[in-house]
Amino acid sequence: MHIAEGVLPPVQCAIWYAAAAPFVIHGAVKVVKEVREHPENKLLLATAGACTFLLSSIKLPSVTGSSSHPTGTGVGAILFKPPVMAFMGVIVLVFQALLLAHGGITTLGANTFSMAIAGPWIGYWVYLLTKRLHGPNALAIFLCMAISDLATYCVTSFQLAFAFPDASSGVVGAALKFLGIFAVSQVPLSIMEGFLGILLFRFLVRVAAPQLAGLGFDIGAGRAGAAAVAKEDSHV
Repeated sequence: MHIAEGVLPPVQCAIWYAAAAPFVIHGAVKVVKEVREHPENKLLLATAGACTFLLSSIKLPSVTGSSSHPTGTGVGAILFKPPVMAFMGVIVLVFQALLLAHGGITTLGANTFSMAIAGPWIGYWVYLLTKRLHGPNALAIFLCMAISDLATYCVTSFQLAFAFPDASSGVVGAALKFLGIFAVSQVPLSIMEGFLGILLFRFLVRVAAPQLAGLGFDIGAGRAGAAAVAKEDSHV
């Protein structure tokens, strides 16, 4: 997914930087506010960032000849809403560009927009829709994680298509070709990430129920009661 250094034309690099900047600034404000007002959630915030860093650092070869990896951005989107992931995602991408040679500085805006903005927002919208349709938590988490991952690769495909339109079919034809390389090969990884998200949230419910309840996450009636009691005890 990471578009490498020097791949995009300078003008398009600037455009993607400009498009991502407002989201990142807004996300930074949200992170600072969250830490100041709810310091008890620092560990969950760190968990969301670590999940994105670790999963998106895994580089796996795909059957199409490219490489793929999970993104992990759905965790933070569910816990702290998508704006927070814009800021946390750009931090992850800077470290990966400098230390792991994943992506680049010139393409940081484009990679931020696809992985830290578009992916989390699209996945979170699907999460909200599933919850409003009274879908179970597990399904909502699965869809958010999987769609966040897959949407990232779809957006990347269009970013590359804008940079390298097909000589005969233009941007649309190029997008279809890039989607055939990136998006299709990403489907199995997206499914795996969805199941991993379910396991992770089951673990978090066991170890951080009061914090999850405070964030508005539905942990179930019985556990919600226990979380409420624990939360009250923490203020005594």
